[in-house]
Amino acid sequence: MEEEKTLLSEVASDTYDAADRPFDFLETGGETALICEPDPSTREKISNILKSLGYRITEPTSARDALKRMRFHVYDLVVLNENFDTGDADNNDVLNYLSSLSMSIRRQIFVALVSDRFRTMDNMAAFNRSVNIVINPESIDDIGPIIQRGTTDNTAFYHVFREILRKKGRI
Repeated sequence: MEEEKTLLSEVASDTYDAADRPFDFLETGGETALICEPDPSTREKISNILKSLGYRITEPTSARDALKRMRFHVYDLVVLNENFDTGDADNNDVLNYLSSLSMSIRRQIFVALVSDRFRTMDNMAAFNRSVNIVINPESIDDIGPIIQRGTTDNTAFYHVFREILRKKGRI
């Protein structure tokens, strides 16, 4: 029986291509963000705000491109529109990949899901979708303070977990 080939398995089986690496050089402590937003004006708005917060940005053009970039780099922040490169918001390849990561890797990534189905900072929706925070597109102009509050809360919440990983040499 032949197993169905998914986008994730296709990307995982691709050969190494140095062009897929998102950054050639990163300073120690520099934070990185991946923006998966299909609307160019919204993507530009998010990108400008995150650049002002000090993030180095990658803007993939497709889910395949995003998965290739994540093969070589663990981003600090992923802003993902649930409709990015898919017609089914409940079956987003990038979100499925993030959900499949090991806990030690996944806890290093703060995932902000942009969705018009949920209210901004809806904790139950965030838990249900396995993301850190939900942002409604109507709140996109306030994404800077929303991300800052979310990452601050996340850092405080996982402080002990990260300290244990650090002591065990896992990060």
